[in-house]
Amino acid sequence: MKVVIRDGKVNGKKIIRAWESLHGWFWLATEKAENDLYFGFVIGICPEWGYFSGKELAEMSPIIWEVKPKDIYFIDREVET
Repeated sequence: MKVVIRDGKVNGKKIIRAWESLHGWFWLATEKAENDLYFGFVIGICPEWGYFSGKELAEMSPIIWEVKPKDIYFIDREVET
């Protein structure tokens, strides 16, 4: 299945928060679940949809950092899952 990330959206769903890593991984949150838990698309070794913790990602700084809201719009990729 092809996933298109363009114009601040993942397959048409707005990205509300995003994180990037030194290793080229991305966590693209499209929904906030509860507390600091998000649902969205993760681009890594095996790209997939799933849940992840914003708090746990923040604890991995400086290896993982939050993408500035104004820069989310410029994430532009097509990924096969």
